[in-house]
Amino acid sequence: MRTAILAVARRLRGLKAGSRGDLTPPAPLPWEGRGGTNRPTCPSPSQAQQCHGRLYCAGTPSPSGGGGWGEGLSPVRAPTTCRSVLRAAALLAAAVLAGAIPAAAQPPADNVLTEREKADGWRLLFDGRTLDGWQTSSGTPSKSPVDDGCLNPHKCGGYMLVHKERWENFALALDFKISKGCNSGVFVRTSSLTPRPGKDVGFNGIEVAIDDTPGAGYTDTGALYDLARPTKNAMRPAGGWNRMVVTCDRSRITVEVNGEVVTRADLDGFTRPNVRPDGSPHKFDVAFKDHPRAGYIGLQDHGAPCWFKNVKLKPLK
Repeated sequence: MRTAILAVARRLRGLKAGSRGDLTPPAPLPWEGRGGTNRPTCPSPSQAQQCHGRLYCAGTPSPSGGGGWGEGLSPVRAPTTCRSVLRAAALLAAAVLAGAIPAAAQPPADNVLTEREKADGWRLLFDGRTLDGWQTSSGTPSKSPVDDGCLNPHKCGGYMLVHKERWENFALALDFKISKGCNSGVFVRTSSLTPRPGKDVGFNGIEVAIDDTPGAGYTDTGALYDLARPTKNAMRPAGGWNRMVVTCDRSRITVEVNGEVVTRADLDGFTRPNVRPDGSPHKFDVAFKDHPRAGYIGLQDHGAPCWFKNVKLKPLK
């Protein structure tokens, strides 16, 4: 294969300006060798057509005297033959197919772990085919089936669709896509799944907001809902896929959207209910410094379709 690659290089170097690049005369065309050796020069470049390594001059009779293929065209040698280009391209393609030259990298398949992820300790939470490992926050099976290789919590039958295991310190990575006007969220450290009197189960967790809004406030995409706002809204418009990574490491929570870290928060700074570290109010009657560090991961149903795939988790020590 090394020989083939060197041949490609030599052939391409031979195709410099003004050189034919292939000194072997090409095979004669149908009318050549039938009494005509005439090879006129084209009156102008605009009248020239190229085919199989020769130029043909429109409006000049062929040596065969007309009739059949090539009528009205006379051959002249091309400065560079297309035959040389085709041969070089064929050698290059053979080298790629043989693996001597790497082809363009293919994106990994959805809902599977790569070899690198396996080696790094990631776990696949959704297989893309079944709801194994998932239930509603009410403890019942989801009423929403797998939707084209995605989890869709809309109309699942509970406040959110949750993974059945509890997690403490971890990195959670997933892809999500929202519908127009969608309001959803990713919950972490939800504990317990039994709502307190007068509250929904969302008060028992910490929500990373997902909303079809353009802003970067306390309820926009990437925010820790009503607790910490993102530095920017990095989400793509509704209908486009987004990548989110949520890292919970002891008291610290970090949110990354489409490759950009947009939110950082330290729960140890939330020492009082209903008050952020800067003294401004929030809605939760919880001092998040004392919130349980282990809990459930949930995908919220807030009235509109929202799709999730490639849901993967890496436990942190």
